[in-house]
Formats: sequence, C-alpha cells, structure tokens
Amino acid sequence: MVLLRRVIGDALRARRQGQHRTLREVSTAANVSLGYLSEIERGQKEASSELLAAICDALGARLSELLREVSSTLELAEGMQGVLVPVEGGEATPVAPIQAAPVSPAPVKAAPAEAVRQVASDGTVSVSVHQETPLKATLRATRKRDRDVIYAA
Repeated sequence: MVLLRRVIGDALRARRQGQHRTLREVSTAANVSLGYLSEIERGQKEASSELLAAICDALGARLSELLREVSSTLELAEGMQGVLVPVEGGEATPVAPIQAAPVSPAPVKAAPAEAVRQVASDGTVSVSVHQETPLKATLRATRKRDRDVIYAA
C-alpha cells in the first residue's frame, strides 16, 4: 500500500526544490508554519485541501497539476507487484520489474542494488521501491518534464 500523503509530500518537495526555494520561503508565502510544511513534505502529516491549495499557490502551481502528478505516480505504483511485501530473513532482494505494456526498467541512483525491490517507468514517470528495513519501504517517483516551467516572482 502506498501512502497518499507521502506521494503528495514528495511532489510538493520536488516542486519547491526545483524552484531552488527554501522551506521558510514557501511556508511564509503559504501562511503555514515551517515545521508543519516540513512534516507534510516528509509525508508525516495529512494536508487539508485548503492547505494544499495555499501551498500550491505559494509554489505558483495549480492544485490540479499537483494532483494529476500524484495520480499518475500512484497509478504506476499500484501496477507494481508486491510493493510492500515483507522480505524473508530481513534482507531486501531485487524483484524483476513489472511486465505492463509501456513499462520498462529504469536505472536507479544512490541506492545499492540490493535495497531496490522494484523499478518501473512509463516514459514520463519512474517509480522505484527501496526496502530500507523488513517493515519499511520507500516509494520514490521521478517525473520527466516535457516542457520548461518558468516561475515569476
């Protein structure tokens, strides 16, 4: 099972970091505490629709864009077999990528091969599952942008 709040948090953090903005800048613009925004980005807190709209506004993005991005990430993750299946013996083992029509294996950076359980890509979104402990897996999504996004302040 993939937690929606973690995928939303990852998408918000990616947008903020893509703009080279700090948590403080975005939290001030969205009128939310820095600590709470940090918890939302880390997937530890559920944000209300009003708060998500305020954060998106502070990032110069539409809420519908964020939710579309989250939806496509979740759709790809749901197609991955055994995303959060416990690992025998406490050690992660690689699992072959799913065999859906448009999905192909994608390279993963910064994680040792034995920690990566599964990787899938549909051409615009790459999703990988990293097994950190027998009971903790992290979903990482990377989106390839077709266009440059320009933000004006």
